[in-house]
Amino acid sequence: MDAKEFREFGKATIDYIADYLENIRDRPVLPGVEPGYMRKLLPSEAPEEPEEWEDVLKDVERVIMPGVTHWHSPQFHAYYPTANSYPGIVGELLSAGIGCIGFSWMTSPACTELEVAMMDWLGKLLELPKEFLNCSDGPGGGVIQGSASEASLVALLAAKERTVQRIKKERPDMDEGEIKAKLVAYTSDQSNSSVEKAGILGSMMMRLLPVDEKCSFRGSTLKEAVEKDKAAGLIPCVVIATLGTTGTCAFDSLDELGPVCHENHMWLHVDAAYAGAAFICPEFRHHMAGVELADSFNFNPHKWLLVNFDCSAMWVKNANDLVGAFSVDRIYLAHQKQGLAPDYRDWQIPLGRRFRSLKLWFVLRLYGASGLRNHIRKQVALAHSFEKMVLADPRFELVLNASMGLVCFRLKGADSITKKLYEALSQSHKIYVTAATYAGSYMIRFAVCSRFTEEKDVQFAWKEICDQAEQILSCEQNGHSTNPFSKEMLWESAQNSEIIPPNATR
Repeated sequence: MDAKEFREFGKATIDYIADYLENIRDRPVLPGVEPGYMRKLLPSEAPEEPEEWEDVLKDVERVIMPGVTHWHSPQFHAYYPTANSYPGIVGELLSAGIGCIGFSWMTSPACTELEVAMMDWLGKLLELPKEFLNCSDGPGGGVIQGSASEASLVALLAAKERTVQRIKKERPDMDEGEIKAKLVAYTSDQSNSSVEKAGILGSMMMRLLPVDEKCSFRGSTLKEAVEKDKAAGLIPCVVIATLGTTGTCAFDSLDELGPVCHENHMWLHVDAAYAGAAFICPEFRHHMAGVELADSFNFNPHKWLLVNFDCSAMWVKNANDLVGAFSVDRIYLAHQKQGLAPDYRDWQIPLGRRFRSLKLWFVLRLYGASGLRNHIRKQVALAHSFEKMVLADPRFELVLNASMGLVCFRLKGADSITKKLYEALSQSHKIYVTAATYAGSYMIRFAVCSRFTEEKDVQFAWKEICDQAEQILSCEQNGHSTNPFSKEMLWESAQNSEIIPPNATR
């Protein structure tokens, strides 16, 4: 393919992407294919001769789209957002076009220096303590990781190395292997699965500790576990706290966990993968109280800040801890400017790295801080709108109050009824939600995810939920027991709350 054909192919693809996103509401959010569907649509071997790009682009619709779950559909309410924006897409395009591998300053100075600047821009928007910023006088700084999973593992491994070196000085009679076998990590039982996986990959015992009635990991719980482990001859090493848990978007108590960590020489890493984006809004910053006590902090602009995957922002108070854990020198990696700027290969697990700061730069400039705050606030407002619909319908109950863009709810009664509702919603393919459990009860999670979501989409989702619930409760009434929620009751409740459920007609 020459430059002329590239221009044609590229422009046609841009048009395809724009049409796809502008009309994504018209596509079923979930695909209806079965495993192995694509094998019937593709030849068994690669073509011997080159094909025309027009045919390849046509096959995107024929082969790829039938099997796509449309994460940016306004009917996607599962998991958490994965960000997408036109500036982010263009940033990805330019990154791919430049194609540099910026593992050191010398391999592409612009790649490193733009990342240094963007991590400071972003840190200042969140009002992180200055010790975390590249522009501070200390050894702190920010780096873009691929995901929050990587950030948790990086923090755990850096903490492991720091603890091993400390114990070797304090206990010269212990060898390194003996020390590593006694190290313990702590997190809550509400933390993301990737945190537990970090313990597996880092060969460290991981304690999953219970949370309080608000799903928050508290300092007293950590202190009790640490004291018990120390009495057993184990060595507390690292705590991974969560701001915005996966199940319920709950917030751990950093101001309580931090002092326990400091008293016991433990690294405190903060995983704010989803909710961290909201801290650009002053009204949500109270959730990060105590962040000054942390050793590292991470959130994903690729979740809620309109920056396309992958872009996970991680800050550390002392980058020397990362360099000490990950630096491996070879003659072919050396350059004359070492020490004058970060060599990000020493701040991460892989050697190679993409020019990810470009898309962050484009998004921050083309939306501005005000535009990003408006995006966050709009989605939080939509979640509260859905919450009001749930409260207005006596068949349903909130499991917890709405948190950020997430609402957790269930049908009143046995878990089996809510499970049937979830299964019915999954089979209808009109909206996509996920399930979870809280305090032993089965619940459905409704997250506002797509940047295209409007009030009409929330109402569409609620109507689908109500329609499916009506059928399930009707079956329960006819087959087992009387349904206590009559349409007259629904109408009266809706009138009182000024919200009329779509199926509550006289």
